[in-house]
Parts: sequence; C-alpha cells; structure tokens
Amino acid sequence: MDDQNQPSDVPTPRMLSWARNSTIYRLERRMMTEKQLFDAITRKAKQKFEDISPAQLKALAASAVKFAYDVKALDDVAYAAASTRSAVRGGKSKRSIAQKLSSKGVASDIVDTAIEHADDLFAAVVFARKRSFGPFRHCDVDEKRKVKELSAFARNGFSFEIGRKVFAMSRGEAEEVLEPGLAL
Repeated sequence: MDDQNQPSDVPTPRMLSWARNSTIYRLERRMMTEKQLFDAITRKAKQKFEDISPAQLKALAASAVKFAYDVKALDDVAYAAASTRSAVRGGKSKRSIAQKLSSKGVASDIVDTAIEHADDLFAAVVFARKRSFGPFRHCDVDEKRKVKELSAFARNGFSFEIGRKVFAMSRGEAEEVLEPGLAL
C-alpha cells in the first residue's frame, strides 16, 4: 500500500486554506463561541472532504480556532457579555441566560462573570410586558390567571419572589423599572 492512500494526521494546505476562509465567513456574519466554531468547522469539513481522518478533522478545527484567536475575532468573554445584555433586554432570567451560554460551550467562570450584573427584576418586567402579565394585564385577575402568570415566571427561570414582586407592581412602578434600561 502506498503513502497516498493512507490518510495523514496533518491537514493538507488546501484544507487549512478552506478552514481559514470558512472561519472568516462564519465570524463575519455572527459572533460565535470557541465550541461553536470548532463544531461548525468539524461538521462542514466532514461534508467537504470525503476521506478526511478524525485526526485531521481535529487538527483542522483547532487551527481554525487558533486563527480566529490570532485575528481577535473570537472572544468568549465578549460573546457572553453581549448575549447577556441582549437576553436581559429580551426578558430572559439569569438562570436561563446561564443555561444557554453553558450549552454553547462558554466556560462556567465566564458565564458567572457575565450574569453577575444582570438585572433579574428588569428582565422580569420586560417578560411581563411582552406577555401582558402583572401590571401590563388588560383584564381582571382571577385565581386561575394569577397561578398561570406566576407559573410562567417560574418556567422562565425567575424566582418566586421576583414573579410575585412584578405581579404586585402598578403599571407606573413597572415603567419606572424599565426607564433606566431604555438607554441600553
């Protein structure tokens, strides 16, 4: 058997060039975590190069991640911070933000730092406004509706105390909570 038919552990120059271009293409369009980039390059390389070895796949994805760090296009800390700000403005709880960041491969210490200053009360009021709950309700409250609204807060990762606090607010109090966040 000659050396050309045996797969190498080192990616070819063509593979490395493709990985660089693919990395640039992906990171121009949206921020990604290190894990997301590694997984995307691995998945696409399997499709593009038919006889690529597992060692080549790993080396190719690792080189793509290194390239992204070298050009400063990959930063899990910045990704976590931006995602957290966006999620809070969208009415997501700290717990749900942490879960989502962890699922995307962000390290737990980075997640903890990112959600440290997130305002759960602000996010809960945004959530209530989106769902017409609590102070933003358009109809009278009965026991069934009260349970439904408080359950929705809990399912979305807010503590019972936060849900109860938002539920008890007047519309004016809720809008005061939202005012500082309008500048975000």
